[in-house]
Amino acid sequence: MTPTLLSGTFCRLHHASNMRPALMKLAQPRSAKTTCQATAVEFTKYQGLGNDFILVDNRHQDELLVSAEAAVKLCDRNFGIGGDGVIFALPAKGDVDYTMRIYNSDGSEPEMCGNGIRCLARFVAEKDNQGPRQYKVLTGAGLIQPDLLEDGQVCVDMGEPILQADRIPTTLTPTQGSTVVQAPLQLAGQEWLVSCVSMGNPHAVVFGNSNGNLQLSDIDIRALGPQFETNSVFPKKTNTHFVQILDEGHVKVSVWERGAGQTLACGTGACAIVVAGVLEGKTDRKCRVDLPGGPLVIEWRESDNHVYMTGPAELAFRGVTEV
Repeated sequence: MTPTLLSGTFCRLHHASNMRPALMKLAQPRSAKTTCQATAVEFTKYQGLGNDFILVDNRHQDELLVSAEAAVKLCDRNFGIGGDGVIFALPAKGDVDYTMRIYNSDGSEPEMCGNGIRCLARFVAEKDNQGPRQYKVLTGAGLIQPDLLEDGQVCVDMGEPILQADRIPTTLTPTQGSTVVQAPLQLAGQEWLVSCVSMGNPHAVVFGNSNGNLQLSDIDIRALGPQFETNSVFPKKTNTHFVQILDEGHVKVSVWERGAGQTLACGTGACAIVVAGVLEGKTDRKCRVDLPGGPLVIEWRESDNHVYMTGPAELAFRGVTEV
């Protein structure tokens, strides 16, 4: 049997805490008979409420510097850099500042990521030595406009929510016109009341089940999350959010992300939660959403029907790796 050889990839990490750079060696298997030419890629690690991403400046070319397969390896928390996804800043197309693409930690490509776009905006501003300003970013979900604020927070105009069932998409029967609000779904031995919203990516929001309003302490998200994500009523799978109401302006959430599993935060999900809460008559249009990694402030404005998300994006470290 031919032994497996290990090729070392050295990654110099410059931590945000200004500690001395650490030299990390990422072991990657290599065939004894095949030698691959590695490419050095600079990256920066950012996190938004613990939802962490590997950021790559790809604005010099349309071809991604990191493949889906390499992204899976880089996101591995034991053998890679670690992250919920790899995000690329790509060349501008039309009247925008740049384009965003993202690979989830499983190699799938979502339309957009709310926490990710806050991190991307901070990353690009840092690379370009820019102060507070607004960007126009083209994403798989359309035009998104993050605004870097003086206090370091990022306010993102997430656009209008998509409420038509066939555009989310879901095959659950609409309950309010073409909108799915508190639709019953039999799953894991009980009936769940599900509201469906798209913020350019699909979300199932659950405030209650046949036993009444949810208490998060009763939710086994690792068991329920995959069953919601892959249920046949969601043709493109779905992100799922279990919500406990604290008051009309304050909710607490447990998150299961499509393609990433249980995470500490989901920005588009927080937006979907407030939209669903308004449709169900459970929350105000401006609401604090407490995610496992921290709070976001979400506002669904009547004036323009847009959803605005405000929250942090923080540098973790910088480095160079080989792919």
